[in-house]
Amino acid sequence: MRAIAEGLFTDETPPRLLGGRERATGRVVFPCPAGDSCDPVPLAREGRLWSYTVQRYRPKTPPYAGPEAFAPWIVAYVELSGEVIVEARLVGAEFDAVEIGMPVRLVPLALDPEAAEPLAIPAFAPIEGGRA
Repeated sequence: MRAIAEGLFTDETPPRLLGGRERATGRVVFPCPAGDSCDPVPLAREGRLWSYTVQRYRPKTPPYAGPEAFAPWIVAYVELSGEVIVEARLVGAEFDAVEIGMPVRLVPLALDPEAAEPLAIPAFAPIEGGRA
């Protein structure tokens, strides 16, 4: 499965998100912007849920390129300690079981699993036993 955008994930297995470290300030950003202002940096695979909301309606197309059939999902803001806060889906958790601070791990997800060539998007899932 290829990423929805070039330079989103590292090539290693399992993959990590690819952020950018600003050359002028050292600040880490995600995603890594094109150009000469940042150096690519692999981000941590694990973090903690910083905040979240529930996406209850199908986004407009474009830019949304997911399946026509819509089911609500959790939009997570995950703090990768000492690096950056990233926005991604949270999977593997019931809406009423989500807790701020819960440990999560990166698990790339197919945007449309029914597509002939599914595209991978960033997603996180709770870590059993709470390790992050």
